[in-house]
Amino acid sequence: MHFSLDVLRARKGDCLILHFGTADDPHLMLIDGGPAKVYKPHLAPRIAQIHRSRELEPNDPLPIDVVMISHIDDDHIRGILELTADQLGNSPDLRLKVASLWHNSFDDLLTTAPEELLSGFGPASFEAGTARRPDFDAIEPDEESDEEEVHQTVDVLAGISQGRQLRDDREVLQRRSPARRQWKLNHKFDGELILATKDTEAVTLDGGLKMTVAGPMQPELLALQEAHDKWLREQKQGKKSPEAMLAAFVDKSVPNLSSIVVLAEMGGKSMLLTGDARGDKVLEGLELAGLLAPGKTRPVNLLKVPHHGSSNNLEKVFFERLPADHYVFSGDGEHGNPERETLEMLLEARGVDAEYTIHLTYPIDEIDIERQADWEKEQAKEKARKKKNPATKKPVRENWSPEKHSLGALFQSNPKFGKKVIIVDPGKPHLINLLDPIEL
Repeated sequence: MHFSLDVLRARKGDCLILHFGTADDPHLMLIDGGPAKVYKPHLAPRIAQIHRSRELEPNDPLPIDVVMISHIDDDHIRGILELTADQLGNSPDLRLKVASLWHNSFDDLLTTAPEELLSGFGPASFEAGTARRPDFDAIEPDEESDEEEVHQTVDVLAGISQGRQLRDDREVLQRRSPARRQWKLNHKFDGELILATKDTEAVTLDGGLKMTVAGPMQPELLALQEAHDKWLREQKQGKKSPEAMLAAFVDKSVPNLSSIVVLAEMGGKSMLLTGDARGDKVLEGLELAGLLAPGKTRPVNLLKVPHHGSSNNLEKVFFERLPADHYVFSGDGEHGNPERETLEMLLEARGVDAEYTIHLTYPIDEIDIERQADWEKEQAKEKARKKKNPATKKPVRENWSPEKHSLGALFQSNPKFGKKVIIVDPGKPHLINLLDPIEL
């Protein structure tokens, strides 16, 4: 019996393949596709490698049970859009037979029409990777928000057009499939939004994989809708710049509520897949779904650390209540992730004597180079804002210190902790096998 997570390098994003089933009846779930420059060099070759390992004929499609986009953020959805574009072409290198697409569009999470959601800026203002997006540097966080929350909110809104494109691609691919049996939207959920509720029931996929949804949470959607409707009324009362309107819309719930969180179980083993959800909300969602008793712990065999290891999303209690055998940190240092503070939380929560493995998708020194560049960039912004508004309570961060801030120094000063780290090798599959190993 197989239950393995295939971790791919995905730059600042996520790209994972879940293998399950048996050697005679293998199954696949693709989870996120990373940002640009991930699909062609990493994901497409891995899919082709899996196809060859199945000993299928060259023209036979590779069956995939589920393609899941945890949320509409460019560093999760772009690679999937490149995949669907490939499949829509006349002669893709490899055909896929996808049974179901799991995806919550952000504008489906709210009752507000997409045109109202983007009223004042126009959808083109948010298109990921274009010069028309609002100026991040001009969006000044309030005293209760920070730079990362601004970026997360804007990135989710920027993904609205990408979510629409994915829906359009899916509909075309489904029309092309025999009897429209492929690319069914949220098929196991009767086409409805994927949400965690008090009466959440697990779904079981062909091949025996049990999936229980722990986020986003239905009760919080109402609060987000109310906050958004208030924002919409206020911005209609007067003309503001796109940056000012975005600053007013920044809400911790926006990125969290757009992330699908699932507990995958098979053969007595479990994986917690968290997207970019905040750690406290992951715990709340697990409690809501009856998967975690209030104040108690629940061991899992594998934990995909939320939001690429951002400390903004986590506290030590998250690691204390969800002890794992394997921790997957997907990030190359851009935006500072994975952050040293997060790894310090893990170290403090678990110590060095417990048996667990830390999986990083890039070498430590490469991650630290990107983290330092991001640190100094954000420091320059903070200095400029402090000069512009000396009364602001937000401090300017100190100068980068390798000893105090680098991951390398953390692992060097804690050698037992450092020995727990494994780096994803781009030249071969990085499979975390929880049951019988898979050979690719």
